[in-house]
Amino acid sequence: MKRFKSSSSKDQRAPPPDFTDDTVFRGLEWKCGLNPVKFMGIFVVCLMGLSVLFSLSLILKDPPSDSIWTVAEARPLDVLPQEAINQEDLSQPVEVPKDKLLGGLLPMGFDRESCLSRYESLFYRKELPRKPSSYLISKIRRYEVLHKRCGPYTKLYNKTLTHLKSGQYTSSSDCNYIVWISFSGLGNRILTLASAFLYALLTDRVLLVDRGVDMPDLFCEPFPEVSWLLPLDFPVTHQFSSFNQKSAESYGNMLKNNLLGNLSWSALPPYVYLHLVHDYDDHDKLFFCGQDQTFLQKIPWLIMKTDNYFVPSLFLIPSFEQELSNLFPGKENVFHFLGRYLFHPTNSVWGLISRYYQAYLAKADEKLGIQIRVFDTGNGPFQHVLEQILTCTVKENLLPQINRKDPIVTPSGKQKTKAVLLTSLSSGYSEEIRNVYWEYPTITGDIVSVYQPSHEEYQQTEKQTHNRKAWAEMYLLSLMDKLVTSSWSTFGYVAQGLGGLKPWILFKPENQTAPDPPCRRAMSMEPCFHAPPLYDCKKKTGVDTGLLVPHVRHCEDMSWGLKLVEPGSEL
Repeated sequence: MKRFKSSSSKDQRAPPPDFTDDTVFRGLEWKCGLNPVKFMGIFVVCLMGLSVLFSLSLILKDPPSDSIWTVAEARPLDVLPQEAINQEDLSQPVEVPKDKLLGGLLPMGFDRESCLSRYESLFYRKELPRKPSSYLISKIRRYEVLHKRCGPYTKLYNKTLTHLKSGQYTSSSDCNYIVWISFSGLGNRILTLASAFLYALLTDRVLLVDRGVDMPDLFCEPFPEVSWLLPLDFPVTHQFSSFNQKSAESYGNMLKNNLLGNLSWSALPPYVYLHLVHDYDDHDKLFFCGQDQTFLQKIPWLIMKTDNYFVPSLFLIPSFEQELSNLFPGKENVFHFLGRYLFHPTNSVWGLISRYYQAYLAKADEKLGIQIRVFDTGNGPFQHVLEQILTCTVKENLLPQINRKDPIVTPSGKQKTKAVLLTSLSSGYSEEIRNVYWEYPTITGDIVSVYQPSHEEYQQTEKQTHNRKAWAEMYLLSLMDKLVTSSWSTFGYVAQGLGGLKPWILFKPENQTAPDPPCRRAMSMEPCFHAPPLYDCKKKTGVDTGLLVPHVRHCEDMSWGLKLVEPGSEL
């Protein structure tokens, strides 16, 4: 310390530097009452303190494990594990996909922040088992050009709208439109919107989407630059809720009353309403005949209301047959590709999806989705439904059997974790299944966890938060490795189609009794058309439309329904 003191004294005896021209120093001297000598003294003392601290750090270079330095250095590590977890979770779902545009299915040029799910969802899914055809990609790119040219508020849209407002037909329309009316539950809306888009592709029409109560809140815009949403000032919007098969503008009603047979071009209506709801009659169903499609091509505005996934019957219209074959060489991929192109959750819904996935599902070795829809009246859960779920999942090796004898089972190899995502309006089924796998070990020693995001108790179609959760749960189910769905449920159809999954379908119980067998594997991942026409347009007679072509067959869960399959897959 003598060396330090000597050095300090020497510094203090040195003549002070000339700060007389330094305005900053003079300000300090005036404010603090320090002369230059005192100021330099304080400065040197500070240097001495720093020297002492530096010496101590050398002496204590390897401190004991319980020293204050260890604690100080450990504090930043309290944050690091969380950061590490976040990074691990982000990479957990699947390997970073090489193809962020789904083989060219998705367009480039979108702002990522405006719709995070469009590209982030790829990190949660496996790569497409099949690639979209080059013909489908080319067709969609051409459609995007058409939509940009004829979409809302464009010059051509405004021109066509003028003719609509005038009530006069024009054969010189540069753009033709199909207007989709938002109708029925969310699952139905997703399926029918995909159907309307395919019809637009086949007929070179521009698809415009009625906003309903929540469409912009649930789905991002799928087309670049120009919106798919029908403008709020569209002149016919106020009639949407009242349209039915008896409406004067209904195509079926016009046929029934023979109003179209002898019309001149100038007398044709500027728009036609298409009633394709489940209660439609034989005249409405003529929409699926080739000669009727020839007439409808002349109408610039078609307004459609439907609650059916009517795609299978489009494959039975001769004029569409070759085009559909070019678009979809694999017949069971129709909704999968159209759905992956069209339906991207908005950021608010994507937050629900991504947070839940990372919190409960990401780290599981296997993920099983179970979608329960019960059509019985009364309050669930129903014991026969619970027995059906457990019998199906165990019999099909989707869930392991339980060991009722031994309290603990040691796995023969690596212990696996299996996460079950169960969706239902009732919480009872997930609670019962969770209790089963809590109270008893599995025979394999694997760990089964059961999660249910929500239980709304009853369907609330017009409630915004309800539909957000429903859309999030459909999407979460589509991210599972395997899937069990309920008969007749469009909720399950959407999940299996988006996920590219062939589900195990729970048969519909009858008389409060679990069916035997409880379930079966689906022929394809395509949804079922619940109310197809059973009519031969050429022979003008009834026919079983499930036997006309090898790629359209009756559904597993609804004997009169139709679905697309790969030829031979029904065997």
